[in-house]
Amino acid sequence: MTTRISTADARKNFADIVNKVAYGKEAIVLTRRGQDVAALVSMDELELLQQIEDHIDIEDAKLALAESGENIPAKEVWKQLGL
Repeated sequence: MTTRISTADARKNFADIVNKVAYGKEAIVLTRRGQDVAALVSMDELELLQQIEDHIDIEDAKLALAESGENIPAKEVWKQLGL
């Protein structure tokens, strides 16, 4: 179960919360006015999320490369975007 704590309480107990996340591997959801606004996760969890995101990006790139159609050079796309 994920722990939820208000941002005000998080400020008061920041060191304890960081320890729970870092060493207890407990995710903490920060709330403001009863609404979830952010999450604190361990570095291991962040690295896993980044690996998942990288994997999804690679799969999306493979699908895009497999699509038929005209290939447009990157310089042309940048030009069209004003970059």
